[in-house]
Amino acid sequence: MIRIVHEAHKNRAAAYDGDKNIGESTYSKSEAIWIIDHTLVDEGYGGQGIAGRLVAEVVSQARTAGVKILPLCPFAKREFEKRPEYADIAM
Repeated sequence: MIRIVHEAHKNRAAAYDGDKNIGESTYSKSEAIWIIDHTLVDEGYGGQGIAGRLVAEVVSQARTAGVKILPLCPFAKREFEKRPEYADIAM
């Protein structure tokens, strides 16, 4: 089973299959804005919605932190465009 974990010390949400890191969505942060700059999932795990779950975890953590997100990563940008539920947190 794939686990999604927020690793604040690395500014990322990471996906794990057991102990193996299979993907991440990374962000840069300031006091008011997190910039999602990269989302990648191992190609062997493609098509399972893992990248979307990674972005969703960053969104969840940003909401908790009370910050907005600027999605510069092409995948994250598409997620924000197709998910109206992210409108409240988008820059």
